[in-house]
Amino acid sequence: MVLLGVKLRIHPLFLLAGLLSVFTGDLMLFLAATVAAVLHECAHAFAARRYGFALDKLVLMPYGAVIAGDISGIGKKQELAVLAAGPLANACTALFFAALWWLWPETYAYTDTAAYVSLSLFLVNLLPAYPLDGGRILHLALSRFGERRARLICRAVTMFVAAGVLAYFVRSCFSRPVWTALVFSVLLAAGAFGGARYSRLTFSRGKSFSRGVEERRVVIDAARTVQDALRYLTEERYLVLVLYAEGEYLGELTEEEYLAALSAGKYAEPLSECLPKL
Repeated sequence: MVLLGVKLRIHPLFLLAGLLSVFTGDLMLFLAATVAAVLHECAHAFAARRYGFALDKLVLMPYGAVIAGDISGIGKKQELAVLAAGPLANACTALFFAALWWLWPETYAYTDTAAYVSLSLFLVNLLPAYPLDGGRILHLALSRFGERRARLICRAVTMFVAAGVLAYFVRSCFSRPVWTALVFSVLLAAGAFGGARYSRLTFSRGKSFSRGVEERRVVIDAARTVQDALRYLTEERYLVLVLYAEGEYLGELTEEEYLAALSAGKYAEPLSECLPKL
């Protein structure tokens, strides 16, 4: 099935969850959550398509929807817009229902579940925990300090949030257990430790080269560290560092050579040490 240009696939566990909701009397809540999740992911896909990127596969899972595709070469501002599109769609939906109630109060009885789910999905996705949108935005903001540091901080924050959700579940066991909180905490923990990727595909240049990318040449003191030059690295332009020492030209570092230094963790080393050895 194709929905708004996105291939839709239904996971078998999604059908099982729907069947269970019939027996538990939560079918309307299940359907409302499914529609809100699909709307959320389609908003991501629509925003990505505006920038020429394709998120073209959506899978309905028992805990929501997951969308996938290739965003190689996307810029930070563009990626932020794509990440924000999902929660924004849910917020707009919740506001729509609020306006509907204000104009026609009698509609509340028929739309309260959909409004509650939309607002909940908006708030939950703002949590700074991976793989939620809030966690991805946090990782995006921290990536300027290096992928490894960003990954470690995001993992710690995610585990902190997961622990808080788990504590809420334990507390609820003294009255009425909230099992969804337990499942949610497990999913967050899985996202922090191997269940999800932190990679933003930032510097996979295949797509950007096919579209064409401008070169950015930066003249910089060779004594500056690899960390110092990180500010010049962007997805929109191909970076070339032109190294000088006391007015003397030493050589050039291509983006691949600079990224190799970053991957090796040479943040404190001078750029001159990263020049290829002749």
